[in-house]
Amino acid sequence: MTPTLDLSGRVAVITGASRGIGYFVAKELAAAGAHVIAVARTVGGLEELDDEIKAAGGQATLVPLDLADMAGIDRLGGAIHERWGKLDILVANAAVLGVISPIGHVEAKTFEKVMTINVISTWRLIRSVDPLLRLSDAGRAIILSSNAAHSARAFWAPYAASKAAVETMMRSWAHETENSAMRVNAADPGATRTAMRAQAVPGEDPETLPHPQDIAKRIVPLASPALKETGLIFQAKHNRFVAYRQPE
Repeated sequence: MTPTLDLSGRVAVITGASRGIGYFVAKELAAAGAHVIAVARTVGGLEELDDEIKAAGGQATLVPLDLADMAGIDRLGGAIHERWGKLDILVANAAVLGVISPIGHVEAKTFEKVMTINVISTWRLIRSVDPLLRLSDAGRAIILSSNAAHSARAFWAPYAASKAAVETMMRSWAHETENSAMRVNAADPGATRTAMRAQAVPGEDPETLPHPQDIAKRIVPLASPALKETGLIFQAKHNRFVAYRQPE
């Protein structure tokens, strides 16, 4: 786990927490002492996470929620305010791939779902918890992104566009909060042994990729109250922050 990071008394929301990177980020945050609010559609995965967190002495609150339910996201912010009065950590991890396909062949419903879950729900989540993060003495937001946002590789248009949009929202939010106690960054996990990666690259040997737990261990320190960086991308593969630059 992350023994050197003390998040005792801090409250963290993680979306997409029922599997993959989100699952292990939630476990790592709980191991560091945070009360984890685990959000996902899959109840079974959330219950398994809850069992593991509690067995290790941690605390979690489960929120079964489809992020297409925008009113539900709004209610989540209200519920957090009512129970805890603040939020210390947001990990916006949930996303869908859509399809790997020529852009002209992507069905409208597929493109719209990618934008709804990856972009609109992320904005709605930010809107819901921004006031709560500002009430923390060290609010930390971690927005999961992807190298696809920059490589714009062939056949990845819906997912790549969604992650580029998410990163731009993150940068704007970071500028808005740079003179506050908040820190807002994107995290690029790189190719990881997840179900989404298997869907995107089915011929790839998953054993050649890092396990999501290893990636989670690198991402969780971005939640530290001691973090100074904001408005950057954290590349988990290289364990470093990188800055944005304008087109040349």
